[in-house]
Amino acid sequence: MSLQRFLHDWAIPGAIGLIVAAGLLLAVPQLRGPQHSSPPSSELQGPVSYARAVNSAAPAVVNIYTRKQDPLSNHPLSNHPLFRRYQKERNQPSLGSGVIVDTKGYILTNYHVTAGAEEIAVVLADGREAQATPVGSDANFDLAVLKIDLPNLTAIEVGDPERAQVGDVVLAIGNPFGVGQSVTQGIISATGRDISNTREGSYPQSFLQTDAAINPGNSGGALVDAYGKLLGINTTVVEGRDYTGGISFAIPANIALKVMRDIIEYGRVVPGWLGIEARTVNPNLARAFHLPSTNGVIVTAIYNNGPAHLAGLQPGDVITHINGDPINDGEHGIAAMATLRPGETVTITYIRSSQVHNTEATVSEQPRPREKT
Repeated sequence: MSLQRFLHDWAIPGAIGLIVAAGLLLAVPQLRGPQHSSPPSSELQGPVSYARAVNSAAPAVVNIYTRKQDPLSNHPLSNHPLFRRYQKERNQPSLGSGVIVDTKGYILTNYHVTAGAEEIAVVLADGREAQATPVGSDANFDLAVLKIDLPNLTAIEVGDPERAQVGDVVLAIGNPFGVGQSVTQGIISATGRDISNTREGSYPQSFLQTDAAINPGNSGGALVDAYGKLLGINTTVVEGRDYTGGISFAIPANIALKVMRDIIEYGRVVPGWLGIEARTVNPNLARAFHLPSTNGVIVTAIYNNGPAHLAGLQPGDVITHINGDPINDGEHGIAAMATLRPGETVTITYIRSSQVHNTEATVSEQPRPREKT
């Protein structure tokens, strides 16, 4: 076979065919078989740094140093060298943290950080120092309000702890062990925690639980979201012989701010009162009342002429929303009621006889015990 005939009969048509096939594969990708496209790079990469969140929140987090009166300072043996050494150890300043929540100088911290302190010093993230004046405190909420007088203060931006979900990334900012401002990172482990049995005192329910490390000195510091917004005031950890870390709690910011406003305005915490007693809805109650879920709280008693009574609520009603915000569980609902303020008018959504109703109630301050219906 001559070369010319070979090129004419085989080589040239073959080359043309290969060119046409390549063109089709480029024009119609489906002809290449199953395609396994990679997700966009933005989906593959999570946050590589929380520096922006820290830079936003850290200027509002302060270190707190307190000094308390030593009751043994006038002891007959106070001049003995060993006794003086013991006194020196006792007089070491205690450490804690706080959060500037108002540019006027108001700081939120824990009650147990400042309780009994004669002197309270605050060190800002920028190095400035100031003596703090106690405004008020409440042991039951483990919260205290301080005030400093310095110019150009940075107040933290407040987030929405009601929308916090398990798995959300959080950062704890404080002064652990007195080493200076530090940041630890973790997630929201649970919401709506009731830890009233873990420590003395009557604590509000609906705590935020996190596995971000909360060490001594972190108390009173900020728990912030991935954007640097305040979600809570770090308050406590679970301690025990088998404790291995990773179980810490923060007071939700909305509760802490309500306590602060009450202390500033009234000098004490004034809980809002609807005039009801309520309990969580368990599966048995949900079946008995033909409820679609266990969300909400069931009213077990109404106080005569209280806000709920005047609004038309009755025992057996199940409150599902307050001001349009869903009560996802009973503990959350009871805590939500604790944030109401006297004089505030709220919209209550409730279920009665399988029907959904809405009513308005004007919150009042809790009076002396009254007769129940």
